[in-house]
Amino acid sequence: MANSDVLDMSLADVGDAIRRRIISSEEVTQACIERAQATQSTVNAFISLEADEALATARALDAELKQGKIRGPLHGVPLAHKDMFYRKGRVVTCGSTIRRDFVPDITATVIARLEEAGAVYLGGLNMSEFAGGPTGHNEHFGDCCNPWNPQHVSGGSSSGSAAAVAARAAYGALGSDTGGSIRIPAACCGVVGLKPTYGLISRHGAMPRSWSLDHMGPLTRTVRDCALMTQVVAGADPTDATTNPLPVPNYEAALTREVKGLRIGTPVNYFFDDCEGEARAIFDQALEMLAALGAKVVKLEFPAPVTMARMNDTISKAEAATIHRKWMAARPDDYGHHVFARVEAGFHIPATQYIEALAMRGRYTEQVCKDVFGNCDAFLAPVLPFPAPLRTETAFGNASDVPQLIARMTYRTRPFCYLGLPALSIPVGFTASGLPLGMQLVGRPFDEATLFAIGHAYQSETDWHKVGPSI
Repeated sequence: MANSDVLDMSLADVGDAIRRRIISSEEVTQACIERAQATQSTVNAFISLEADEALATARALDAELKQGKIRGPLHGVPLAHKDMFYRKGRVVTCGSTIRRDFVPDITATVIARLEEAGAVYLGGLNMSEFAGGPTGHNEHFGDCCNPWNPQHVSGGSSSGSAAAVAARAAYGALGSDTGGSIRIPAACCGVVGLKPTYGLISRHGAMPRSWSLDHMGPLTRTVRDCALMTQVVAGADPTDATTNPLPVPNYEAALTREVKGLRIGTPVNYFFDDCEGEARAIFDQALEMLAALGAKVVKLEFPAPVTMARMNDTISKAEAATIHRKWMAARPDDYGHHVFARVEAGFHIPATQYIEALAMRGRYTEQVCKDVFGNCDAFLAPVLPFPAPLRTETAFGNASDVPQLIARMTYRTRPFCYLGLPALSIPVGFTASGLPLGMQLVGRPFDEATLFAIGHAYQSETDWHKVGPSI
C-alpha cells in the first residue's frame, strides 16, 4: 500500500487495517514520520518529532497483535499532541522559551489513557506560546502555518494539532480550548475539533491557561475519529476534581442515530454578524443539508452573547495573569510580545469584575439551556465568519487593527467556553481562494453524543473532510 493511500485513511480505517494486520503499525508510523519531516519546513507543525521512540512503540504494538492482544480501535495508530501535555521525564515546552527545557515528573491523564489504548506518540506539536493566542504565531519556535496556504494562519492556540492532522502527518491530536483554541484551528485547517463539556475530559498534567475555562479535546479528520478519541480520554479522574463522575456514553454507537426529527437552532443575532458573501452561502448550504436529512431548523435569539464573551475574556486574562505572575516579574523578556501583552492585561482586571464573571456563569448557563436548548437539540453557528487570515495581517505590531482582527477570531467561540457547553467544529467547504471554513455544533451539557450523530450524518453526505491539502 502506497504511503499516500495510507496517510489519506481516517483514524478509524487505518486502525482497522492495523488490527487486521493488512498493514503494520510500524509501516504506518514510518509513513507519518516521513510526512512530518517532508512538511515541517512548510507547515512547522512539530516542536519535537520522536521518530525512534515512536517506531519502537509501533513495533511493540505489532508484536502484541501477533500474540492476539488488541487494545482497541486506537491500537497502533500514530498520534501527536499539543506540546503542553506532560509526559514524565520528557521535555514539554508549552511553546515557550521559559519551559524550553522543562521536564515534568507526572504524565497527563489523557496521554496515559491514549498510551494504554495503544496509540503511538509521534511528538509534541507547535502551539501559540502558553496557549495564548488564536493565530498560531510563535516567536520562539516559529509560526505554525496553514497547510492549505502557508501564507495564512493555522489558527491557535492548538495550531500544530490542526495543521498536523490536516497535513496527514498524524491521524489525530489533542488540543486545548479556553476561548476557541481547538475550534478555531480546526476551522482554519479544515479538520474536526471537539471542545467538550467542562468536566468531561481530565486536565490533570496539562499546562493551564485558565483553571475555570480550560477544556481538553481531540482534533481529527472525521467525526467518527473524534468520537473514538473522545471515548478513550473522557471520564472521571481522581486527580482532577473538576471531572464529572457520570458514565461515558458509547459515542461510536451514537453515530448511527438519525438526524430526522432533531431540531437544529440557528441564531438571528450575533453569530452571523460580518458573515457575508461566499462564507454565508457555505454556511447556509450546510444548514440546508441538515434540513434535507430531516432536521427541523429553528431560528432563535441567543441571550447575551456579547456579555458572555466579555466575561470569558475577563476570567481567562485574570487567571492567566495569576498563573504567570512570577515569570512575568522575573523573566518578562522571555515572553513573546503578543503573549506578554495578553497576559499583562490580566493584572489590571479588578477582583470584583473577575468574581462577578464567575458568579454569573451558572445563571447564564441555566438561561441558555432554557431559552436555547429548550427549543432545539443542537445549535449551529460559524466558528469564524471568514477564512484563515494572512499571517502578516495578524502579526504583532504590523498594523493598528491587529488586536481588533484577533478579537474577531474569538467572538463566536468564547461564549461556549464561558458556559462550558460542548461544541464540535466541522469543515463545511472552501472559499474561492481554497481555504476551508468550519461550523460549530453546540449542545446541552454532556450531550456530545448528539453532536457526533449530527456531524457524522453531515459527513456521510459530504466530502469536505476527505480533501487534503496539496503541500
